[in-house]
Order: sequence, then C-alpha cells, then structure tokens
Amino acid sequence: MLKLCGFHISNYFNKARIVLLEKGIEHQTDAGCRPSQDAAFLARTPMGKVPFLETDGGTLVESDVICEYLEDAYPQKPLLPRDPLARARVRELIQILELHLELVVRRLYPFVFFGQPPDEAVKASVEKALPRGLRALQSRAKFAPYIAGAELTLADCAAYVHLPLVSLSTKLAYGRDALEDWPRVKPYLKMLGERPAFRQVSDDRKAAQAAMAKK
Repeated sequence: MLKLCGFHISNYFNKARIVLLEKGIEHQTDAGCRPSQDAAFLARTPMGKVPFLETDGGTLVESDVICEYLEDAYPQKPLLPRDPLARARVRELIQILELHLELVVRRLYPFVFFGQPPDEAVKASVEKALPRGLRALQSRAKFAPYIAGAELTLADCAAYVHLPLVSLSTKLAYGRDALEDWPRVKPYLKMLGERPAFRQVSDDRKAAQAAMAKK
C-alpha cells in the first residue's frame, strides 16, 4: 500500500494528501516524519526532505512528482484536464503558486512563525518580489469556480495549502494581507474547504498546530 510520509503542518505534505483523498486512493500516512540528515532517513528520501511517498517500487520525493505519479497511476478520477494546453495551464498555475508566491514568502517564516528576530533586509526583499508573483497569478487564475476553470485540478490542491500562508505571513510581517485586495480568494478557499478531502486535511493541520502550541 502507498504510504505518504511527512507531517500535518507541512503545506507540501498536505497538498499530496489532498490529492490522495480526492482521488480516493487507498493509502497510509506517517505524519511523524521530519526533515533529517540521518543516514537511515536519507536512505528513504535522498535530500532528507518531506514529503515522500513509499510505493512498491521504492520511494518518490518532491510533492509535484508525487502528485503527477498519482495522476498517472490512478487516472480514474483525473485532476488534470485531457487537453494538452489545459494541462499545461494547470502546471503553470502550480509553478506560479510555488515558485513565485510560497517560496518568496517562505523567507518570512523564521520570524513570523518561529520566533526568530525580524530581518528587515529580508522583509524588504520579499515585499519587492511578491507583487510580481501576485500579478502573474491574477493573470492566470480563473475562479470559474476553480482556479483553472470549471473542474477541480492539482492547482486547487496547491492553492488551498499555499495561499493561506501567503495571507498570514504577509499580515504578520507587514500588518497587511497581500491578498486582501483580491476579493475572490477567500470565497474560493472557503468553497474548497467544504470538500471532505480538503476539510479533513485542514482539520488535521489545525489539530497538529494546537498540539504543537501546548509543548
């Protein structure tokens, strides 16, 4: 049986888990895996990163690779369109979300989420770079009702886990949500959150965060 390894507050673990649940793929989860450079862990995931997926043929790393594998191996409930250009548009949205939004604001996480002293140079750099990613996403997102159009896709699985982090981290860093002038985002995320797979992943993330806060 497939096993997804990572932890519940990881947005990339959660993206892959939503795909598994939406597609109805039988699987197990190991939510006790954290990044490590221990030799035994590196034998399972060569960069020591999570998430990774254990399969009968060995492990797969990188969330986009995992999601694409699940799409290819379990095509019964597709999360990519059949048309080649439409498929590319979904992948384009994921790249924008991850490379030009989440990866940009990730530089804020040490001081907005983990208590490190604020770095004003980092804040200024993120503030300069983020509008380009937002502009790119606005030019491609359709919200009709899903981010790529009429059907749920892998891009929605990515947007659901990344966009809230963009909102929260910029609000904490700058006192203003970078997405607040984009009124379609919140209703869109709310709609996704009403789907059972998305709701389950969200509930597990909140429970993990609450447990962490008690430590």
